[in-house]
Amino acid sequence: MASDERFEQDYYQRHYRDYARQNPPKKLRFYRELSERAASGVVTPSVLDIGCAFGSYLSALDPAWRRHGIDVSGFATDLARKHVPGVTFERAGATGIPFAGPFDLITAFDVIEHVAELDSAGAAIGARLAPNGHFIFVVPVYDGPTGPVIRLLDHDETHVHKRSRDAWLEWASERFEVREWWGIYRYLLPGGWYLHVPTRAWRRFTPAIAVVARNRAGQDGSSARIT
Repeated sequence: MASDERFEQDYYQRHYRDYARQNPPKKLRFYRELSERAASGVVTPSVLDIGCAFGSYLSALDPAWRRHGIDVSGFATDLARKHVPGVTFERAGATGIPFAGPFDLITAFDVIEHVAELDSAGAAIGARLAPNGHFIFVVPVYDGPTGPVIRLLDHDETHVHKRSRDAWLEWASERFEVREWWGIYRYLLPGGWYLHVPTRAWRRFTPAIAVVARNRAGQDGSSARIT
């Protein structure tokens, strides 16, 4: 799917009027730290951000990285091209990645819960990862003590997957080797303040998780799964 009209300007105005506030430097710094650990040892990493929106994450990375972004929203990718130089942006979806790769890192932050064809997306991502490449994704989760609150506050009709954290970890483990995962407390507070607190200790109780997984093609029998 090269485009999806549901995610054009009206979508951002309805659901993400405070997009900049919901992507503060602290949040982008956490994403960058996860990415740099995953790509450690690679001199000039190549990265693909699926669902890149306006390119905020890619703009936070080292400009020396080879950066690519795709999104089904032409509205988003048009703005990204204008405001984030040095990055290749294309209008495309997770199941129709237009770049051959291979990529050292593929990311999807709050994206794959929107993708109906999860198996196809996983296959497309795996096919474009380098043998030792990593896939990092963030998703909302609907289990645990915060689950009922998240369901109540979630008014995004394009969230086709409202899964538990264990369901997402199982999905990732079917194709990749899960190396680490975090819980994330995140809320847009009154007054425009955005709370973003990653945690390992309380990851079973957070409204979102971040998962770092490695391409199975890169396993040599000596790597241990990190939970």
